[in-house]
Amino acid sequence: MTGRTGKGRDGGEPQTPLEHFGEEVRLERERLGIEREELGKEAFCGYSLVSKIETGKRVPSPEFGEACDRLFPDSHGRFSRLAAFVLKCAFQPSFRKYVELEEIAATIRRYNCMLVPGLIQTEDYARALMATGRARNQEDLVTARMARQRILLREHPPALWLILEEIVLRRAFGGREVMREQLKRILTLAAQTPHVVQVLPEREDAVHGQANQFGILSFDEGADVAHVEAFPNGLLLTEPREVAMALQNYALLSAKALSPDESFALIESVLKERYS
Repeated sequence: MTGRTGKGRDGGEPQTPLEHFGEEVRLERERLGIEREELGKEAFCGYSLVSKIETGKRVPSPEFGEACDRLFPDSHGRFSRLAAFVLKCAFQPSFRKYVELEEIAATIRRYNCMLVPGLIQTEDYARALMATGRARNQEDLVTARMARQRILLREHPPALWLILEEIVLRRAFGGREVMREQLKRILTLAAQTPHVVQVLPEREDAVHGQANQFGILSFDEGADVAHVEAFPNGLLLTEPREVAMALQNYALLSAKALSPDESFALIESVLKERYS
């Protein structure tokens, strides 16, 4: 953080990291005589979004922070670093530590029985999903979710292993076009090394005994951790016995699921049957 401070929305010092980031952007932009339109053009967004970010009403995307660093001389990546920090504030406190660990994981395992995992959601799917809830900061949550996905664009991304219930593929959010693009996204991921996608098919005799979506993170160094989604807050598990139980449960689900090739064929079939 810099030593400069500005006023928050209520006339006092910025009270949140989001307000602080916006104030830093505004002060630097005005110091350099740059108009909001110019910053918006550099960041590929409109005047309105720049205004909302500067007043602490919207979280900045990583791209916005990078645009500030390009436009503001001698920032040395400061706004990109601040934006990355502020983005985490969009998540629930119980999920922030998981996101931080996700960024340094070597392998990410996910089991999802209800929804496409946030790490591979398209923006339209995420927005349609958020619209079904009552969160006031839906756009911030979408922005933060898209930012998480940047780890998959690295030269050496973490290995992502997904196990999805078949109903996840058939439960439509946002309409036919949104789901078509979402399933294409899953197929693209499934075709890429080192990622793996498996599907648990719908069968009358299929009882998987797993009611909660969960994930497991493994690292080049250090012990694995697990995260279980639950209402209203998820649980981050670090105790070795609990993590071992999560790993065992994941192995059992993988054994019951279709092979990666069979899963790919099933996803293609659902795509053609329901969303073509």
